Amino acid sequence: MEQSGPSNTSFVYVSGFFKHDQQPTGPDKGFRAHTLPDFGLLERSYGISDEPDLTQWQRFEKHLRNLNAANPEKSQYRVLLVARHGEGFHNVKEREVGRHEWESKWAMLEGDGTTTWLDAPLTGKGQRQATDLSVFWKQALKVSKVPAPQKHYTSPLTRCLQTVQLTFKDVPLPPERPFRPVVKETLREIHGVHTCDKRSSRDSIQSRFPEFEIEHGFSEQDEFWKPDHRETLEERVPVMHHFLTELFRDTDATFVSLTTHSGAIRALHKAIGHPDVWVAAGAVVPIFVRAEFGGARDI
Repeated sequence: MEQSGPSNTSFVYVSGFFKHDQQPTGPDKGFRAHTLPDFGLLERSYGISDEPDLTQWQRFEKHLRNLNAANPEKSQYRVLLVARHGEGFHNVKEREVGRHEWESKWAMLEGDGTTTWLDAPLTGKGQRQATDLSVFWKQALKVSKVPAPQKHYTSPLTRCLQTVQLTFKDVPLPPERPFRPVVKETLREIHGVHTCDKRSSRDSIQSRFPEFEIEHGFSEQDEFWKPDHRETLEERVPVMHHFLTELFRDTDATFVSLTTHSGAIRALHKAIGHPDVWVAAGAVVPIFVRAEFGGARDI
């Protein structure tokens, strides 16, 4: 998983626009962020008084266009609509045996004789969570006028591939914004030791999800998962910085859908200085990101 070297570009979250930024942090109180109406966009006027019929999202979209046009050589903005996959079979087993037993024994196995969680797929509940997101997106596009994502990116793990497919396959997207998700290694879960986080082969992914685009350089077999080392959150942070570098470099899309994992979302939060808000399975949270270019825009 390639990481970025020294860069003049920094990434920060922009506060004051979404309720997600203000939610409780850390795991201690048992809080997990869920999908909020309008994605939790806070009500603001944006100085737009001559178009009273605009929804909050339409106002925000105009504001975002103005921000990106103001000084493109020094800063650019993106809205990431970040989904955590629905419930997987590994989540069920961990809940059954408890965190300690899961970490010390079961996570290293591929299953328990009844259930398999190697590259864990979605449970029936997880599939329903993804289809619930589909219903939510249809309403958000139609009623709130949330802009359709211009790009979709997903982790290569099966539970994310299933989640994004079930979420968007029936959502009526504009012709110029088709559902063509890009599979990226940098969005996978913190990896190693736990078999649920070992991905399937490239051929398997391509055959099961032929409409997905697999990024250039994606190896046939999983070259990153190790049975004797579990990646840390700190090790994942520069990987997420690299993902953002590629995102701002390779596309002008301002509204971007990501489908990923709890650990990856926490690392993304840490990479941009966002509060450590934990996200529930099958939920979507918005993250407003600004890239600040230290020199010429050469990322």
